[in-house]
Amino acid sequence: MNRDISAIRRDYQFKDLLEDESNLDPMAFFDTWLKDAIDACPNDPTAMVFSSVDQTGAPHSRIVLLKQRDEQGFSFFTNYDSDKGQDLANNNKACMNFFWSELSRQVRIEGEIVKVSRKASEDYFATRPQGSKLAASVSPQSHTIERDELHKRFHDLEQKTQEDTVPCPENWGGYILKANFIEFWQGRPSRLHDRLCYTLDSNGHWVRSRKAP
Repeated sequence: MNRDISAIRRDYQFKDLLEDESNLDPMAFFDTWLKDAIDACPNDPTAMVFSSVDQTGAPHSRIVLLKQRDEQGFSFFTNYDSDKGQDLANNNKACMNFFWSELSRQVRIEGEIVKVSRKASEDYFATRPQGSKLAASVSPQSHTIERDELHKRFHDLEQKTQEDTVPCPENWGGYILKANFIEFWQGRPSRLHDRLCYTLDSNGHWVRSRKAP
């Protein structure tokens, strides 16, 4: 690479993130920021980096989409036999990281993962486009496969099924991250970024603090 990537930078010019303008409930505060992101970011505002840890302690990250945010936590759906599913079966601690470039905002969420109910997985699966249902049914996610074989499986199942007749695979479903730490990051000029952190204490109360950028 000939280009000097060390010189690539931009200065953030957004407003301060102040304690008296943030919500004492980080879940409600996240909902506000997510709404702002949906309004401001045309591409994948619900996309997040999801990080898990395997049996050797090595971290692994990938992009997934947030599909629900309720009183239980933050939910996404995947193949339980995938690499991330295997990681979570051995270590249910994980991290989510949202970055909304248009707003110079980032939210980092840490906590523990549990599976959603089977009914919740089936209900969500039923709302997916037909192509997504077929792909979830034929893909041995994260396992080695030839491209032609994968497309043959898809085509064969597509020919055998009609709309809304693809059942939710047994090894496919949702996870919920139950947060115990949430950090809101707002980009600011001269790299004096604002970082407000919320930590869940032993009594189930959120404690807010500020970290240096």
